[in-house]
Amino acid sequence: MQATEFKQLFLPCHRKLFSVAYRLIGNVQAAEDLVQETFLKLWMQRDKIEGVGNPEAYSITVLRRLFYDRMRTARLPEVDKDVGSLQVVSSQNLSRQVEDNDEYVQIRQMIARLPEPQGRIMVMRDIEDRSFEEISTETGLTEVNVRSILSRARKKIREQIKTIQHGKD
Repeated sequence: MQATEFKQLFLPCHRKLFSVAYRLIGNVQAAEDLVQETFLKLWMQRDKIEGVGNPEAYSITVLRRLFYDRMRTARLPEVDKDVGSLQVVSSQNLSRQVEDNDEYVQIRQMIARLPEPQGRIMVMRDIEDRSFEEISTETGLTEVNVRSILSRARKKIREQIKTIQHGKD
């Protein structure tokens, strides 16, 4: 694959790649670094990927794999960003907005404390909005197992939220 063909296929994906990287990392500079690393990996594999039917989906998969490989090797928590930054609720009441942000931080911390693979699957499904098929492929679990694990994870989070709410009453 020549450079011009590579550019035509993959450069239009930059915006989407950056969006996915930012959702994963939560930092503009680190997200751009991950995108550049993705382009480098794609370029190094350019002779093997000539027949890619959907360059955007392929490049997003490469980006996600790079991210998860980096997380595994660094042994950092996979939820390294504020869930509140993903779901900012516009509110005219500043105190309510601050309270909402605190709740998101608490939920993010709850998810981070979930055992593997519950926390990882919950992040992939509820934060990254990935399909059950994608999660199944990424984790090596069946879709039925993924749904079951996600259900248990959500139940644990609901129970923790109820406990916190009862403590405030």
